[in-house]
Amino acid sequence: MAKIKNETLDPRLEKVGQKIKDLRIKKGYTSYEQFAFDNNLPRSGYGDHENGKNMTLASLIRLLDIHEISLNDFFKSFK
Repeated sequence: MAKIKNETLDPRLEKVGQKIKDLRIKKGYTSYEQFAFDNNLPRSGYGDHENGKNMTLASLIRLLDIHEISLNDFFKSFK
């Protein structure tokens, strides 16, 4: 599991981060940095999001808007 300042990251956050990464890759981006640049996102902040860190609801909604996916659709596969 990923670590945040000596704390174990919640596996649910890791899953959210992985799904965000999967959406980027599905759009054809192999580089998270290029995706962030092309979508006017802070590079390091976006990298944290893919790792399940530093995620706010506002940032998640912004990313889902970029991918044109609803919150409902994003979380459908989560159990």
